[in-house]
Amino acid sequence: MNYELFIRSSSREVDFALLKDGRLVELNKEEEDNKFSVGDVYLSKVRKIVPGLNAAFVNVGYEKDAFLHYHDLGPKVLTLLKFIKSVSSGRLKDFSLKEFPLEKEIDKHGGLNDAIKSNQSILVQIVKEPISTKGPRISSELSIAGRYIVLVPFSDRVSVSQKIESREEKDRLKRLITSIKPKGFGVIIRTVAEGKKVAELDRDLQNLTDRWMAMCKKLRGAHHPSKVLSELSRGSSMIRDVFNDSFSAIHIDDETLYLQIKDYVQEIAPHKESIVKFYDSKVPIYEKFGIERQIKTSFGRTVSGSRGAYLVIEHTEAMHVIDVNSGNRSNKAKTQEGTALEVNLIAATEVARQLRLRDMGGIIVVDFIDMAAAANRKKLFDHMREEMKDDRAKHKILPPTKFGLIQITRQRVRPEMNIKTREDNPSNGDGENAEIEAPIGVVDKINEEVKRLFNKDYKKVTLNAHPFIAAYLTKGIPSLRTKWFMEHKKWVTIEPRDAYTYLEYHFYDKNGEEIN
Repeated sequence: MNYELFIRSSSREVDFALLKDGRLVELNKEEEDNKFSVGDVYLSKVRKIVPGLNAAFVNVGYEKDAFLHYHDLGPKVLTLLKFIKSVSSGRLKDFSLKEFPLEKEIDKHGGLNDAIKSNQSILVQIVKEPISTKGPRISSELSIAGRYIVLVPFSDRVSVSQKIESREEKDRLKRLITSIKPKGFGVIIRTVAEGKKVAELDRDLQNLTDRWMAMCKKLRGAHHPSKVLSELSRGSSMIRDVFNDSFSAIHIDDETLYLQIKDYVQEIAPHKESIVKFYDSKVPIYEKFGIERQIKTSFGRTVSGSRGAYLVIEHTEAMHVIDVNSGNRSNKAKTQEGTALEVNLIAATEVARQLRLRDMGGIIVVDFIDMAAAANRKKLFDHMREEMKDDRAKHKILPPTKFGLIQITRQRVRPEMNIKTREDNPSNGDGENAEIEAPIGVVDKINEEVKRLFNKDYKKVTLNAHPFIAAYLTKGIPSLRTKWFMEHKKWVTIEPRDAYTYLEYHFYDKNGEEIN
């Protein structure tokens, strides 16, 4: 496996595209005005308790109150509340938790009224960003994520990721962390810690305890609500969570962001610092590396797979439904069952990619092509699980039914990535040649623009246009561009842009400035 990360920056947002073996598998966006990210910690106040839901609504500064269920309080919530009160009043100045007495754990079957009260100060962490009309989902069971470990205050438990399969390695990591972790803190050992030495783990642990201390210092005198601990930027957190030796390149088109990411990679993986590269070119980064084209072909109601198979993806209020179709593909399988299995395996790979790419959550039902053999259904189920192994979102997959349906639940913590790729008919006419007239009309406009620009004595002109329009202007003998050269003795550089709509085009001068 070969991973590449591409980071595109604009004035208001930063886009992250993750490619696995050249195929787009993840697309994230960090907006400048996004104040609520998963992992942020807020000092807030309980606004309203609803006994019927066994939950409370908490003011974290969002237009809709955040939702806190009893099960999200955490067993040590009484200790947390006592700690907040002591720190906020100034009575407690040692935040190390070495000598801080722990309160009894709450009953896991209890009621919210027994644990917290209205108008009470509480530290909460965002576990689900605001989606649609709902406010954030929060938890008071705090955790601070690092590269190799996750620090959990008011706990003594040390647990190891289940993805580390070796029993010997699990025992080794547990012994190491137990010997260096501070009293009063629990630790979750992440998958990427496998094979790491104690010095690397200790450095990560020290960094997390420093973040905890810095957060506690903000509590005294802080107003309600206020953010007291920020999650890393989306770029740094993405690298922290997915970065491994399979990464071959990280391309960034913003110099400030490039220096930040380079420093972070140098901190977590010094031997990989050289793969962080600054992209400096007039051609947009997503265009240069073909990402824009992948975005246009990957989002939409219909998604093409390999060998003619395709998916139809429908979104409803209750669930997502994906239909698998064999299309007009030719195959070498001798039986209908063999054809169905082959198409289903191809589709399962694409389904796993689409779930991750669009960040689809909730209930997903996939209608695969029916297969009579139980062995083939098991093969499909195993393949689906294997393809979703790299998905960081919590998910559960049920075996296929006799009807060929596979049901999946996938955790949703952010709004779904939804990019509109379908364009309206560019023609304004109604005749049978309307669809032909529209592109020819824009070509006529471009032709007039070229004449006007050369009459104004522009020495060098670059035209950016949709690939179809660009091809129309450059193909043929002689092409329209060649005719321009023969008439005006000046060459027009034509660059196709996958991101453009069908009839969109822009002219640029020799300095790269747009000509209006």
